[in-house]
Amino acid sequence: MGALLEHSAKTPRWGFYRAVWRWHFYAGLLVLPFLAWLALTGAAFVYQQQIDRGFHHALKVVQPAQARLPAQPLVEAALRTQPGQVFRYATPAGIDGSVEIGVVTRHGDRQVVYVDPYRGRVLGQLPEHGTLAWTIRRLHSLELLGPFANALIEVAAGWAILLVLTGVYLWWPRGRRGGVLSVRGRPRQRLFWRDLHAVTGAGVGAVLLFLALTGMPWSWLWGAQVNRWVNGHDFGYPAGLRVQVPMSTQTLAASTLPAWSLRQAQLPRSTAPPPQHKHAVEAAHAGHGAAAAVEDYAANPGAIGLDAALARFDARGIEAGYSVSLPSGVQGVYTASVFPADLGQQRVIHLDEYSGQVLLDMRYADYGPLAKALEWGINVHLGQQYGALNQWLLLLACAAIVLLCVSAVVMWWKRRPRGGLGVPPDPVDPRTLRGVVSLLAIGGVVFPLVGISLLLMWALDRYWLARPAQR
Repeated sequence: MGALLEHSAKTPRWGFYRAVWRWHFYAGLLVLPFLAWLALTGAAFVYQQQIDRGFHHALKVVQPAQARLPAQPLVEAALRTQPGQVFRYATPAGIDGSVEIGVVTRHGDRQVVYVDPYRGRVLGQLPEHGTLAWTIRRLHSLELLGPFANALIEVAAGWAILLVLTGVYLWWPRGRRGGVLSVRGRPRQRLFWRDLHAVTGAGVGAVLLFLALTGMPWSWLWGAQVNRWVNGHDFGYPAGLRVQVPMSTQTLAASTLPAWSLRQAQLPRSTAPPPQHKHAVEAAHAGHGAAAAVEDYAANPGAIGLDAALARFDARGIEAGYSVSLPSGVQGVYTASVFPADLGQQRVIHLDEYSGQVLLDMRYADYGPLAKALEWGINVHLGQQYGALNQWLLLLACAAIVLLCVSAVVMWWKRRPRGGLGVPPDPVDPRTLRGVVSLLAIGGVVFPLVGISLLLMWALDRYWLARPAQR
């Protein structure tokens, strides 16, 4: 490496190498702690269903019997345990699964009551999103750090992309054999850790780039803006499906956790209640204050009821494990939604709460081309699309990413000067560094938060250049 750096002062090509190495170092300095954290929590999140089924076995798993009870007595059993207003009814995904009934308490808290669908016995309850898998999910997304934690994820993902691209350039053989596909030296030597880092990065780089890109849809700024743009055109939720029936101002995201491409999807409106029930509906809603509204499960007078809605959903062949959001208001709808591992089975169905007529039946096949691509990437990112193979590959990739982070830290620790940070040397020709920064600016335009962080790092880099004795 010493000969290489000596040569770099004389050759523009190696001057560019030094500039890339410098920014690869900065990217690693910023992103390695996040990468290690995301890899560890992501490895656990890949097995979220298995984790919840094991950790919450008493709530999630039941002994199958001959026939399930109707929904009504199960809801009544849940409300005897937790009085309030039912907002969601989740059907079991398998024959040994419990029913999950979401209830808003009189204090406004959201609880999920687990009920044995064969015996009507309440198994227990948890706060909504209170399972271990949801805790892991919040840890993975940094949500526990506050409302703007997704901004950190966006910055980390952007710098991870930079880390991979610069790493590929540094790894490129250029006539070398060692450190490309083989590891030289021994663990006591820096060469060993340098080669281990390079070879591991070459093996996992493509997967890391994929995970960074497919993680962007959840980001705070870029993800939200792209979601609005995609859903505002036929690239995402098809515009034609919005105008065939009257739509309300309510969105699907307010009643359930939808697929990324359906976050902006609006709910259709039910027709007016039958004349004989109109005054009863108005009187019921007029008397429902904040406290009274959570006292019982009774649907609007004239509504078909939950059992009839479930029968209609089942008749349309929706995948098992779907959840039903109950109507909200006089013109609310019954909404069944399911987002299983198989993208082809993703589905959202809206029923008129009075006639039971299907107002909208939305499938993955109805998504726009960009939404389909994004949903596929998200499903693979979650380890769902290709079953156990998808999970094993992601688990292996997460382990390799942790090794990548550890080897980088050890390599840096062995290389750094005593009392210094060990920033790679700046190119002799400053125009080389300006060329690299110009390339980075392109990425900063695409990902604005990343661009801001690039500017801050560039300013810090100039600060360090002005004080070489402190590096």
